[in-house]
Amino acid sequence: MTPPLHLSLAGQAVDALRELVLTGEIRPGARVNEVELAGRLGISRGPLREAIRHLASEGLLVLVPHRGAHVPDATAADVRALFELRTALECAAAELAASRRTDEDVARLRAVCAESRRTYQAGERFPHRLDLAFHRALLDAARSPRIAEQVRLVQQRVVLLRSGLRDDPPHQHASLDEHDTLVDAVAAGEVPRAAEVMRGHLARVCAQMLANLG
Repeated sequence: MTPPLHLSLAGQAVDALRELVLTGEIRPGARVNEVELAGRLGISRGPLREAIRHLASEGLLVLVPHRGAHVPDATAADVRALFELRTALECAAAELAASRRTDEDVARLRAVCAESRRTYQAGERFPHRLDLAFHRALLDAARSPRIAEQVRLVQQRVVLLRSGLRDDPPHQHASLDEHDTLVDAVAAGEVPRAAEVMRGHLARVCAQMLANLG
């Protein structure tokens, strides 16, 4: 059955607005201009407002009554809190992936790693889509839908906070290397090692983000 038009438009608006926020095209701290965005996306303000409310529920926008919505700024407290939660969730996911992975899971993880390295070496900024794709592939290997649901929300908030920070090539190369090391641990079924690599990876990313905020 074809979904109602207003629901279809709202879903498209959610995806389009999320992309603008996560890529930093709407910068942290910036107000969402409903009139300009509705015209840009070719939709009415009704579906756009539904999309704004949806992203506010995910923490990607802050909605203030009678004042509209804006993209939240990154603070050190936000970064630390998000990474405390992300570390607890993703270290557990890494352990589960190492114990439950299939050959197909490992092949997919290696493919995402290879594509991430190829894209970055071609001169593009480390793309958030491929970073999310790597962690999504790891979560798929873990086969824990509840963990995956929570990690997705935390990860996109981290991507949002990173969108306003400058590019850091040594950091990006380190992330690519750590992803490869993590896949090796998962492929070998090294459960404690997978969690250890994930913990170290997230600690370094957190420290790098905090340094950039300064």
